[in-house]
Amino acid sequence: MSNRPTSPETAIPDATKRVHIKSFGCQMNVHDAERMADLLALEGYATTDRVEEADLVILNTCHIREKASEKVYSELGRLRRLKSERAEAGQSTLIAVAGCVAQAEGREIMNRQPAVDLVVGPQSYQNLPGLLADARRRRVVDTEFPAVDKFDALPPPGARRLAAKGPSAFLTVQEGCDKFCSFCVVPFTRGAETSRSATAILAEARIMVEAGIREIMLLGQNVNAYHGEGPEGGTLSLAGLMDALSQIDGLDRIRYATSHPLDMTDDLYAIHRDNPKVMPYLHLPVQSGSNRILKAMNRKHDRDLYRRIIDRMRTARPDIALSSDFIVGFPGETEADFEDTMALVRETGFASAFSFKYSPRPGTKSAEGADDVPEAEKTARLHALQALLLDQQNAFNRSTLGRRADVLFEKAGRHPGQLTGKSPWLQAVHVDLPDGVPAESVLGRIWSVDLLDVTSNSLQGRLVAESQPKREDQAA
Repeated sequence: MSNRPTSPETAIPDATKRVHIKSFGCQMNVHDAERMADLLALEGYATTDRVEEADLVILNTCHIREKASEKVYSELGRLRRLKSERAEAGQSTLIAVAGCVAQAEGREIMNRQPAVDLVVGPQSYQNLPGLLADARRRRVVDTEFPAVDKFDALPPPGARRLAAKGPSAFLTVQEGCDKFCSFCVVPFTRGAETSRSATAILAEARIMVEAGIREIMLLGQNVNAYHGEGPEGGTLSLAGLMDALSQIDGLDRIRYATSHPLDMTDDLYAIHRDNPKVMPYLHLPVQSGSNRILKAMNRKHDRDLYRRIIDRMRTARPDIALSSDFIVGFPGETEADFEDTMALVRETGFASAFSFKYSPRPGTKSAEGADDVPEAEKTARLHALQALLLDQQNAFNRSTLGRRADVLFEKAGRHPGQLTGKSPWLQAVHVDLPDGVPAESVLGRIWSVDLLDVTSNSLQGRLVAESQPKREDQAA
């Protein structure tokens, strides 16, 4: 039986304590921060965007990005000064470091920055209330991998928070990684691949939909490795989970990230082809186009397998928008290896992508060798790759002009009378409201939009009519 706390909606309504949570890095961290806020609401904490008024500050860190640790220590230096200023004014401040840097460097953080009261790893934040109580008496580090499923120990998502954030939300279904890429710390900071039960996920999704969520992004370090217990026993794949989610009335769109090429299965291609609630978007990191570098990265796939996966997905869903991750300057990468990456990009064509210069992560296999590509060469390669990827992004956006697309509207735009939403291909779309159409009739809903123009990072469109998304049994 689950000992999950009650909903954050039962928390003290006029909370006098305030928490400021700053997240770095991936979507998983953003979702973790939201769940920490839900949990802390039960302890009487209200969230605040103003760090100077916070009684508790949590840095939710990421170890993937370049110079992640340095950014954390720089932020902690500012927080130390803030803590001292608040103390002079008679106000106490607890500083906590959470996330993957906390997991990897917990003791070092405590040694380097005395202002830190608590370090908590990403698998232990369900213990925050007790850890904070301890941290008021002594400095605490908790970077264990507990046997208890943290999601069973967390309260359900808060309806008010969900309603306030708009019609799209993240939902974690899988954590951890068993792939052990030679550059990556995730297996050490997030642990082995684990999947939540479909029953728990479906229950959480229903809470989200009741709060007004219309689109859910399923999250996991290797989300397509999902293999959770089904509602009627047995094991569900990610495709099976998405099929079950698509039966929820009011849930109109389903997305997922991040996937690994080795976990692309037959039923994933089929559900993209057959289920209109599964959006035509796939984030599938390849990291390099060089087979030699892919082997050094321990990716366990080659460029040909990646291309076959892309060809098969495009056959199943011809309008699929493809996204990927790339690392340049990996140890031993030659100009020829880099050109293999550029060639793969040219052959494939991406709607969007993330690209980074290699930097060693302590404890990973690649960090044991020399970081032998000169920094200037890494920078030049990154700029060349990003220029090509930007050209492809612009080309993809232009290819959607003239279409009538369903857009889920999320928020007001920057200009009066303007609204912003997302296309099925995860593009930002702006429209100007026609005379007589109130914003509240559009926000949180899906409307058909004629896509008319492209700007640097978004599309401009014209509102046509509210769209009623087809259910699976109504699909043509």
